[in-house]
Amino acid sequence: MNIFRLLGDLSHLIAIIILLQKIWHTRSCAGISGRSQVLFALVYTTRYLDLVTTYVSMYNTCMKFVFLATSYATIYLIYLKFKATYDHNHDTFRIEFLILPAFGLSMLINHEFSFMEVLWTFSIYLESVAILPQLFMVSKTGEAESITSHYLFALGSYRGLYILNWIYRYATESHYDLIAIVAGVVQTILYCDFFYLYITKVLKGKKLQLPA
Repeated sequence: MNIFRLLGDLSHLIAIIILLQKIWHTRSCAGISGRSQVLFALVYTTRYLDLVTTYVSMYNTCMKFVFLATSYATIYLIYLKFKATYDHNHDTFRIEFLILPAFGLSMLINHEFSFMEVLWTFSIYLESVAILPQLFMVSKTGEAESITSHYLFALGSYRGLYILNWIYRYATESHYDLIAIVAGVVQTILYCDFFYLYITKVLKGKKLQLPA
């Protein structure tokens, strides 16, 4: 644990809180990609199966439970409780084109060809592209609400802070995980255009618009 890992986890948690608060208080999931949320739920489910086999720390266990519970709560709100407000006409990204390649790659490139390790690797690969349906939806609709923009910025910041965490760990512990680093860099690159627009538009009180 270090300050970058802690800030990364905090940023991730803030992103989830922003999302749930937005949906609950507006009683609407308009502008939110249910498909991205399904992918995130799949990421956390396959990554945190070790909850029943391995204990690392109370912090680690609590964070895993929080991410699992909130991901399924978000899916419930989008597809059941506030289903009438879900914009399925714009949330059309074919997520099988992300799931199948991620699974295939995890079978070929992993640290150890075992059930738990392949699923962990799959979750790393899938997380790197799980935000694509949300970005695709924003691009398709032409703009994003400020609160949705804040959610995306916090989520992107989480990954950026984790890159700093990896750099710090390599400098202080000579530890690195190439699979996680490459996937994390890919994920951060996907946010770059959004980060630029967020800083130049949203922080100045303007609406965020992604190029179609």
